[in-house]
Amino acid sequence: MLYAMIDVGSNTIRMAVYEIDGDRVEMIMKRKHTVGLASYVKDGFMRREGIEKIVEIINGYNEFLSDFGITRVTAFTAAAIRNAVNGRQAVEEVEYRTGRRIYVMTGDEEATFDFIGATHNLVDEDGLLIDIGGGSTEIVYFKNREIKVKVSLPIGSLSFHTRYTGIHILPSESECNEMRAEAEVTVSAIREFQTITHAQICGIGGTFKGAMALYNLMYGLPKRNSRMEIKRITDILWRFQREHELTQQDKILLMRTVPERMHTFLPGLIIADVLAKRFGSQHIIFSDSGVREGYIYDRIIDRDDL
Repeated sequence: MLYAMIDVGSNTIRMAVYEIDGDRVEMIMKRKHTVGLASYVKDGFMRREGIEKIVEIINGYNEFLSDFGITRVTAFTAAAIRNAVNGRQAVEEVEYRTGRRIYVMTGDEEATFDFIGATHNLVDEDGLLIDIGGGSTEIVYFKNREIKVKVSLPIGSLSFHTRYTGIHILPSESECNEMRAEAEVTVSAIREFQTITHAQICGIGGTFKGAMALYNLMYGLPKRNSRMEIKRITDILWRFQREHELTQQDKILLMRTVPERMHTFLPGLIIADVLAKRFGSQHIIFSDSGVREGYIYDRIIDRDDL
């Protein structure tokens, strides 16, 4: 069976097509548009331009799905629209103009699906799952492969870039410090995690995927490496601050590894660094599965919603 997922995110709008055969789930193709929806939010409202972008892209995906006769489709959005004052009205307009029902995930659901998708093949029984999105950050603490605590924080890589960096691609040292200060205040206020220390971190999503590719190329590690040492994040943050003139090697590194996330990978890494230091973690393990796969395992396979 072919099943399509359309993910309206704060950074990108993606469509992934999966082949589902019993309990086996394989992604066979993926398309994405880097839109940066979080940057279309002004004074808490999703602007007209952002809604038009969503409609245009989903209708493009609809044409592909129709041509290939793929009828089993789920479209969802999370922080991109969920946090906007006019989010409900925006969703209703997109649904009307695309003919596609849009499921608005709560922060709690997003964290749960992240956990299910990322830990499906994970060896570790205990740890923290972190997904740094464009407009929010989801954190799940799990023990014996069961969720104990989960929370969605209102900080993200694109929202940080938009608020602090403005027209520039890379942030300055002072802008990095401002992002770090906000992240530290936000993270320190999470009462549910006050007693958690020295936890293994599993990172998922685009921030960690891009950072992992950059990390491996910088330090001469194989592409398959999925382990990032926390102590090296400081070097990355310092090396790519705006005050430091990029060498040709640095420019090539960015273009090869984070071409569509040059403006958000440092803000995302700042959030990751704050979280890792708060929880006393020495490294981050990257998982390339997340909310879409979690939704399939929980809502499609386990519930046999076919």
